[in-house]
Formats: sequence, C-alpha cells, structure tokens
Amino acid sequence: MKKIISTPNAPAAIGPYSQAIEVNNTLYISGQVPIDPSTAKVVEGGITEQTEQVMKNIGAILNEADYTFADVVKSTCLLSDMAHFKAMNDIYGKYYSENPPSRAAFAVKELPLGVLVEIETIAVK
Repeated sequence: MKKIISTPNAPAAIGPYSQAIEVNNTLYISGQVPIDPSTAKVVEGGITEQTEQVMKNIGAILNEADYTFADVVKSTCLLSDMAHFKAMNDIYGKYYSENPPSRAAFAVKELPLGVLVEIETIAVK
C-alpha cells in the first residue's frame, strides 16, 4: 500500500507531487532543492550551501519515514552546471562516508527557482 510521507522539516512541494512516497519498504523522495523550510526561500550562498540544505531536507524526510542515510540505495543529482560537481560531491560525500549508494549526476539546462542543485533519493529497508 502506498503511504504519503510529509514533514514540515523539509520544504513543502511546489507542485502536484509528494515529498516522498513509501511502498513495499521502499522510500521514493522527490527531488529536493535548497529551500530552507523555516523561511520557504532558497538558501543564500553557492553550491556548497545549497547542497548542504538539500541534504538536510533529504535527512528530514528520511527521518520522518523512519529511514536513515544508511538506507539510501540510489541518488540522482541534477546540477545547473557540471562545474559545480566537485563542490557538490564534497558535501554529498559527508552524508555517505561508508557504503555510499549508487548515483547518477547530470547537468541540466535549468532547475526550479534557479537553484544550482536538486537531488532525488531512493531508500530501502
């Protein structure tokens, strides 16, 4: 059975989608952008600050669904420019220091709200 996961500790959906869906012990987290849920605004700063906020948002959703970063099996990272890859990777790596998930990273033409990074995540128990 499909279960909708929602937390005020991550940004509210800015379109017709859920923060996350859990089905059959698998959590599908929608792409997270660097919105601070306390202000509902994109965090100030560059790719480092934006990636940190994205990872905090993912962590809040994982926590709400009773998962951890250790349960993550796949991430898809979307970047506004591949020149941001190294800085994004440095922050991302702090959250997956052991047994990191599989991952794809792409540069795209543009992202919602003009952000520099968006990351979607799949976790399994």
